[in-house]
Amino acid sequence: MIRKIVSIDEEKCNGCGLCVKACHEEAMELVNGKAKLISDKYCDGLGDCLPECPTGAIQIIERESDPYDDDAVKNKIAERKQAEQLKAAHNGGELPCGCPGSAARMIKRTAAPATKPKAAEEPSELNSQLRQWPVQLRLVNPKAPYFEEAHLLVAADCTAYAYGNFHNEFIKDRILVIGCPKLDDNDYNKEKIAEILKSNDIKSITVVRMEVPCCGGIVQAVKAAMLESQVIVPYNEITVNVDGSLK
Repeated sequence: MIRKIVSIDEEKCNGCGLCVKACHEEAMELVNGKAKLISDKYCDGLGDCLPECPTGAIQIIERESDPYDDDAVKNKIAERKQAEQLKAAHNGGELPCGCPGSAARMIKRTAAPATKPKAAEEPSELNSQLRQWPVQLRLVNPKAPYFEEAHLLVAADCTAYAYGNFHNEFIKDRILVIGCPKLDDNDYNKEKIAEILKSNDIKSITVVRMEVPCCGGIVQAVKAAMLESQVIVPYNEITVNVDGSLK
């Protein structure tokens, strides 16, 4: 089939590896100091790697290639994670529930300086920016009027607890849906997002995820939904670290 896919100019590639880290499908690897597309079926053609390349060695072209295989990507990532877990266990590490993201850790914070109490009549700085209800992907109606011409925010549900200014920076002027790629049925999330895209004139999608590996499932759900619905809109992805900072 003819479709969009990554093309890498080896002469321009400096082997920095930024594209490899940016590819959520893990479709690229460094081979002999150069970025390589390891298989056509792993590349979704959306180009997350494109803006990361400092030398302009990557472009999106149209050519004959195997179709993108989301199941093959999931299996490859799962095998890689299993190998990492086995290696960690061999080295004496402990991975609770088999997921690196569930490892317990403390978050150190410095106390905020004392401030003068505000007068009662002054407005709060932390007003909610939520524009609709419900927000859970399993509960929203894909044909609800608030989706029409919306800038859609798809968030892993832990992100709002980890990032203090979530409302003002992310929810404001967007329509929010949330889910957990580890605990939810991610295929269901993909289908629901695809239905939202097919039923409405969505203007853009912003995905907010946690840094933990299992959270990559929400990214996969959104990208697979765009491919399935054949509705490709401007896309932005933001990663929140577990200490509340942005990656």
